[in-house]
Amino acid sequence: MLAELSVVIITRNAAGTLARTLNALDPIGEVVIYDNGSTDETLEIARRYHNVSLHTGAFLGFGPTKRHAVSLARQDWILSLDADEAPTARWLESLGGWLTHADTREVVEVRRENWLLGKPVQHSGWGRDWLIRVFNRQHHDFNDAMVHESIAVTDTTQVVRLDGHIEHLAVTELGQFLEKVNRYSGIRASSDTLRVYPVWIIMVKSAFAFFRTFFLQRGFLDGWRGLVIAVSNANGVFWKYMKRRVRDQ
Repeated sequence: MLAELSVVIITRNAAGTLARTLNALDPIGEVVIYDNGSTDETLEIARRYHNVSLHTGAFLGFGPTKRHAVSLARQDWILSLDADEAPTARWLESLGGWLTHADTREVVEVRRENWLLGKPVQHSGWGRDWLIRVFNRQHHDFNDAMVHESIAVTDTTQVVRLDGHIEHLAVTELGQFLEKVNRYSGIRASSDTLRVYPVWIIMVKSAFAFFRTFFLQRGFLDGWRGLVIAVSNANGVFWKYMKRRVRDQ
């Protein structure tokens, strides 16, 4: 039943992880890749796979971009993945069995196992990561959030969980934290809905982001990985609000 499924991935400079993702998706008939201006070997890698439908275009924000990518798929059943994620064979097998009797108003929530430099992170807000990733576009789609997009659900949506999980190579080198903080904070700061705060409140919010990650979410149990995540989260909060404040001066 995986022939009735289209995988949708948006990419930009994903050469380091994309082949691993596409290798795991060999049983699926169509993989839609919508690339937003890669300058590395992402496009070359994508063209090697027989089931890839490759498209290029502008980045519109994460939610709107993924909605557009979904519209390019041939099938109504959609599996949304990032270019650094790979489903396990067990999960794909479970998914194929579920699709044989699935209701179009159902969605599948999958556990994402987040890896940082060769090891899964169990705490720091990364350890219990359940995300809706399979849906039928007749009834569901991504919301319009510019960052931290998600599948919009209703009171009638039925959420299903299956055996298996997705492995997420969230960080393969520490410099990626800096790149993500800069990119995501810039996107969020460009939103007119983000409030402008005094500097002292920005400092308090940043400090609390560290405290929440390292202590409340038990990041200290992840050792130096937890410390890095906590510092990165604090930086993300600081820069998104500071960029927004500077923009309005």
